[in-house]
Amino acid sequence: MIFIEAFKMAKERAVITVTGIDHPGIIASITRTLADENVNIEDLSQTIVQGLFTMILIADITDHDLSRLQQKMAQIGKKQGVQITVQHENIFKYMHRV
Repeated sequence: MIFIEAFKMAKERAVITVTGIDHPGIIASITRTLADENVNIEDLSQTIVQGLFTMILIADITDHDLSRLQQKMAQIGKKQGVQITVQHENIFKYMHRV
């Protein structure tokens, strides 16, 4: 019974990466969309190197549809002219293991 309760309470997270040419509004459009979807941002790091924008964001997607979020972020990426990738944390970790 305790295992079932712990399993139900397990948090699911997504790793969202963004790359492209820097311009105003990238972070605002992404974070606004996440807020509209009631997705909590747990961590965010962004940098600009010689005009190139990069960001990695960790989001709590517990009780959210990952596919829907991927579609929403793809639409934002197209509008902003940046590449946005949304992966479940487990997939991201598996792909980047040593």
